Amino acid sequence: MRKNARPLVISIMGPTASGKTAAALEIARHIPSEIISVDSALVYREMDIGTAKPTKEERAAAPHHLIDIIEPTQSYSAMQFRDDALKLTEGIHARGKLVLMVGGTMLYFKALKDGLDALPQADPELRAKLDAEAAIIGMPAMHAKLAQLDPITAARLKPNDSQRIQRALEIIALSGQTMSSLLTNTPAPELPFDVLPIALEPSDRSVLHKRIERRFDQMLYSEGGGVQGGLIAEVEALRARGDLHLGLPSMRCVGYRQTWEYLDGMYDLATLREKGIIATRQLAKRQLTWLRSMPERIVIDCTGDNVSQTVLDTVAKACSNR
Repeated sequence: MRKNARPLVISIMGPTASGKTAAALEIARHIPSEIISVDSALVYREMDIGTAKPTKEERAAAPHHLIDIIEPTQSYSAMQFRDDALKLTEGIHARGKLVLMVGGTMLYFKALKDGLDALPQADPELRAKLDAEAAIIGMPAMHAKLAQLDPITAARLKPNDSQRIQRALEIIALSGQTMSSLLTNTPAPELPFDVLPIALEPSDRSVLHKRIERRFDQMLYSEGGGVQGGLIAEVEALRARGDLHLGLPSMRCVGYRQTWEYLDGMYDLATLREKGIIATRQLAKRQLTWLRSMPERIVIDCTGDNVSQTVLDTVAKACSNR
């Protein structure tokens, strides 16, 4: 790399089960690299199976950052990610290594590139109260409540968009101001590095759906077909802590909410499997929608052959041209 060239950061984005980790590790095998996780679920300790956290062997193959950094009782915002990622990137570049930002939390990628307005941090106690209220009066009524307090925000949200409606109500309760008044759309300062955005996307979405189904089954069932030691056992251990509930961001992660409700007796094992797979597919759909809004990305078919090699070749070429 030329001495006067700006540092390069590789973003490896994609929906769940698209092979992002494998591609990053292939790069790290050939180019000295460190990986910054761009995943809102991997930040939580004690949540390994349902988040498909990289294994000890994978994490030993290359330094990983922003994994296991907070308790499931805590929250972690997109702006916290931006601050942490910028500091980490500076240190990795100083060590002469390539930065690989790898994950599927598209809001974090957006926060890094465009910045976000300073909004109050999530409050777990308040979230729990809003959850309880929603359970009593229903989400359409919560949307109507928001429409009275912040009509601008309510107008852009669907009446069943529980997460965003509750976040908007939470902001009002915490700050005394509406979300619409706090969103100034101030552009973020220019990043001190160049970004190569690589998106792993499926040419055939049914192939991705089969991968999602297979991976959820691996989380849920052991090789013998039982559920011992899998996701259910992990959530049972989390419940046994006594300080977690479904109002927390950690327990809203895909797979965890459904398993928690299964343990509450709301449905049987087959229904848990069905709901978990559906929720993961919906997550993948949202991730792909985000990706399509990034015209500058380099798209690589995650259902094709030699995906990791193709990503490595793309990165190696970009590095050699600098």
